[in-house]
Amino acid sequence: MKITTVIGARPQFIKASFLSRCFCDLGVRERLLHTGQHYDANMSEVFFEELQIPKPARNLGVGGQGHGAQTGQMLSAIEADLLDFSADAMLVYGDTNSTLAGALAAAKLHIPVIHIEAGLRSFDKKMPEEINRILTDHVSDSLLCPTPAAVENLKNEGISSSVHLVGDVMHRVLLDLAPIAKEKSTILERLSVFPKQYYLSTIHRAENTDDPVILSRIMETLTSLNEDVVLPLHPRTKQKLKEIGWDNQSDRLKIIEPVGYLDMLALTAGAKLLMTDSGGLQKEAAWLSTPCITLRDTTEWVETIESGWNTLVGTEDEKILSAINQYEQNELPGPMQVKTLTAESFVELFKQI
Repeated sequence: MKITTVIGARPQFIKASFLSRCFCDLGVRERLLHTGQHYDANMSEVFFEELQIPKPARNLGVGGQGHGAQTGQMLSAIEADLLDFSADAMLVYGDTNSTLAGALAAAKLHIPVIHIEAGLRSFDKKMPEEINRILTDHVSDSLLCPTPAAVENLKNEGISSSVHLVGDVMHRVLLDLAPIAKEKSTILERLSVFPKQYYLSTIHRAENTDDPVILSRIMETLTSLNEDVVLPLHPRTKQKLKEIGWDNQSDRLKIIEPVGYLDMLALTAGAKLLMTDSGGLQKEAAWLSTPCITLRDTTEWVETIESGWNTLVGTEDEKILSAINQYEQNELPGPMQVKTLTAESFVELFKQI
């Protein structure tokens, strides 16, 4: 069997590191297409090296554009590749523009689509990712869900055929690599920070970076805190800060380049608290027992909220500071429960689909 897998962003590289090994065990010939959505070396190449992901057959080089232009160019390039190299199935991960482009290209060519992380919903259609999730699910032939809530979301939309509750693939990778990160990463020493004596933050979503008022407000809040704040700076955010002329005047705000997966695991596990607008980091923080404050009004990972490890605050400084105080003053929740995707269960399921 031949399968084409489309990847393009950090979370997809992490998931592919696990499932690509499963395909090898199955004797499946996998062709990896890298769209180039994350084109910065610190957000792409380092993950392939650390996670030992097979080298992509092609890098389509489509990145750094608006949603329409980016998705359209990806769709065209992926379709051309599928026409040149026939595949028995297309596999896509998550909710990025790469995900939607891969799913649409395959569906239009009548190639079965397998969607990993199907069924997630934030119920906020202002998020481009929400549109990508909904459309991808509705053209997919096999929908592999990480949580019971995701299965229920699909059922509510009239999708019940070929829906499988398989568990979370990112949790499987984290279980494998967190001990290695703890042993090998020296990121805390390099930054001169100590475990549970610093905050960690990431900011990259358009709704937080494209509005100069919101972005300035977030940065002012980060610089006002009484702990060191480590901020791996996404290329998008770096450019937007340059455009508004923002200058870091705080010794406590440690702005660094994006880091690889092992260093990010070490930073997340060691942090006193995480402030982020990322999706995947909300989960990783909860799994590593690090409180998370999400700088958004909605989340697709409702389980992190229900577990008590995550709080939605938006971008108002009063709400951010209040959430920080709540976590610091109150007893932390117990471990978050999660169903993990295993290699054995995936192999057995894949034989059926």
